[in-house]
Amino acid sequence: MKHILLLFLSFFAPVVWGQQVEQFKLWPDKPEAGEAEIFVYHPAKNGKLAPAVLICPGGGYRGLAINHEGHDMAKWYASNGFVAVVLKYRMPEGVHTIPLSDAEKAMSVIRGNATKWNLDANKVGVIGSSAGGHLAASLSTLAADANRPDFAILYYPVISFDNMTTHGGSKKNLLGKDIENKELVDRYSLQKQVDDKTPKTLLLLSDDDQTVPPLNSILYYTALNEHHIPTSLYMFPSGGHGWGFRYDFTYYQEVKDLDTEMAYLYKNHRLIYLIS
Repeated sequence: MKHILLLFLSFFAPVVWGQQVEQFKLWPDKPEAGEAEIFVYHPAKNGKLAPAVLICPGGGYRGLAINHEGHDMAKWYASNGFVAVVLKYRMPEGVHTIPLSDAEKAMSVIRGNATKWNLDANKVGVIGSSAGGHLAASLSTLAADANRPDFAILYYPVISFDNMTTHGGSKKNLLGKDIENKELVDRYSLQKQVDDKTPKTLLLLSDDDQTVPPLNSILYYTALNEHHIPTSLYMFPSGGHGWGFRYDFTYYQEVKDLDTEMAYLYKNHRLIYLIS
């Protein structure tokens, strides 16, 4: 089945900033899901298996900030030795299962192409920003074991769907008419879904975020600690929301430094314990 999947993946290979980028339809056998795609950025070959990251841009489950929270990140990670995969996931429009199904499929495709893409299938992480952080945390807590990431980096993520804490637009767009369904609200309040299989996680956010309250990250950080999952949280004093890899973010270099250290530590088989 895996070989059939690889055979039918549609392929496109432009070159961006000297990096080879492959573009695949995520569900080639489902025309109705044709908008779901992945963009695969390859690092320079060095004779070793590369770690990989799946990158989930934000956008409130209504659109995608696919450049500064997607492609810009992928270019940087690829230049630092990672296979970097940007996920263009479908918008749920109230069908809450759609984004996570796309993320799980993407993880399956990444690990299924480990040999072809020269990557280590046991070192595949996820990165998510804002609502994409909610998707990345969903992948970390709700996905089938085979599709969970080995580590996670969450930028100012939506975590809780409690009305006092959440980002209302993300909740509304994901749950649609089921927005008051307590079972679904609890399911997607991801601090409640952390278990012993949740991966080590780095959280990055700003203290003055008026869009997604910092309490979201704090709740997730606390839940990870309660389950003895290695985790670090770095809260910048300012910057608001949605900065991703924007050059005009005041702490842009600090973000790069943290990501560089994370990349070094992970590639060298060390835990992600950066800030405590």
